[in-house]
Amino acid sequence: MTPTAALRGHARALSRKPAALIALCVLTVIVLCAVFAPWVAPTDPYDLASLDLFASHLPPAWDPGGDPRYLLGTDSQGADLLSLILYGARTSLKVGVLAVSISVLIGLVMGLLSGYFRGWLETIIMRAADIQFTFPAMLLALLIGGLARGMLPVSKQESAAIYIVVLALGISHWPHFARLVRAAVISESGKNYVMASRLAGRKHLSILFRHILPNSLNPVFVLATMDIAFAIMTEATLSFLGFGMPSSQPSLGTLIKVGYGYLFAGEWWVVVFPSALLIVLLVSLNVFGDWLRDRLDPKLR
Repeated sequence: MTPTAALRGHARALSRKPAALIALCVLTVIVLCAVFAPWVAPTDPYDLASLDLFASHLPPAWDPGGDPRYLLGTDSQGADLLSLILYGARTSLKVGVLAVSISVLIGLVMGLLSGYFRGWLETIIMRAADIQFTFPAMLLALLIGGLARGMLPVSKQESAAIYIVVLALGISHWPHFARLVRAAVISESGKNYVMASRLAGRKHLSILFRHILPNSLNPVFVLATMDIAFAIMTEATLSFLGFGMPSSQPSLGTLIKVGYGYLFAGEWWVVVFPSALLIVLLVSLNVFGDWLRDRLDPKLR
């Protein structure tokens, strides 16, 4: 089947699943708005010249006392909340994608090696994965993030915050991909085309990357889609607890943390709108990920 025909088949299957189609459309809108935030956002919340302290604590535009210039209201600094949310979503998506990329890269290498060569190498890698599984991902991310911050001078911790969070989340979740890839490699290694490649004298790396890997990627795509939601949620939790992104590089979790302090003062919009977008983003990723799993797994069709 050609890539074009496969794409058309996926499109037809997606059209028969309204929930997945809606989730993909919502996800596409959020991603595009976040990626093009500098052009879509009404203001640049990082530009101090655009802040107006006299416009701080304004409710949404439709609420009595609101200002039409600020659709979702403003925060305590007079920054447009819609702009903050768009930039915050951009940061959250960036962290999620980069963290999952690290997890996939480590997991692919470890899974391929352990599933193909087996023996003592498989034992070492899988026991390391088992040991890491005994630690909750959140606790491990906190530990890695704390160690990384302890190795950096205070003056550089804020600028390196996103790299620390990405590294902590990426390292904390690679065993899931390693186990998944290992199982797929073991299943593929016993098939006739792999046996024929070995008899033909092909090298191990050629068999791994030209034959086994392409046929083992479907479950990785599914898990990666869902894992982006997990990474975004974990980063939001870390930021809410004060161990994630700083206020100078706000993510959705940071905005929720800041807004929570104003919730009981009646300024509900500062925390409700970032929370709503985070929920919609996570639900869309999970719904689309479920459809992708059903579509790519022949046993579930």
